[in-house]
Amino acid sequence: MFALIRREIRDHIAFFIGAVILSGILVGVSISVLYEFDRIGRMVSRLQAMISVVTIIIIGFFAMGAIQMYTDRTRRISAFVLTLPVGRGRILLARTAAGTLAILALLVPLAIATMILLRLFTPPIPVYSRMLLEVFAGTFLAAFACYCIGLQAGWNSNRLGPSLGGLGLTCVLVSIILLKGYGLHVTVILVLFIAASLVRTWHTFTSTPL
Repeated sequence: MFALIRREIRDHIAFFIGAVILSGILVGVSISVLYEFDRIGRMVSRLQAMISVVTIIIIGFFAMGAIQMYTDRTRRISAFVLTLPVGRGRILLARTAAGTLAILALLVPLAIATMILLRLFTPPIPVYSRMLLEVFAGTFLAAFACYCIGLQAGWNSNRLGPSLGGLGLTCVLVSIILLKGYGLHVTVILVLFIAASLVRTWHTFTSTPL
């Protein structure tokens, strides 16, 4: 299993490098926001820039899932791996684990930095910690949901309709989150969507001839 995960990371290392770089950028934006908290105009512009970057990142994870499945199908990677004592379920699990690690590579450094900054620059109000947890949990679920859409779109890459439909669904999902914000109802929707997407991806991946 670990060998399969390492292979997925190695084959798609560009996404991991990009996640770390973007995490650093977002940490820098967070620092500038806190330092200029009293300058409303600049703070708002930086928050808007952060929202734009987060939107790009979430759509980027759609691309990661799509490229993972597309390269698998075009290069017949799974067909080769299956010559070893490895089942399709483990291949998909390793692929999904690699996608999860990429999302965590982006969010964990940012979450740690934000917690430190809040402790240094804001009063110890419990609501800040709850808001931070809610935002990062919601962002993780949103990114993973878009990643799951990408997995399905990439496997159907020989047809233009599913790929464009997957990208459109990703944009709709991101728009809903930006408009509604994070909350219990959005979290429940994302969890159900992810569960349904993973079941469908598993069924398609394990039943389609390679």
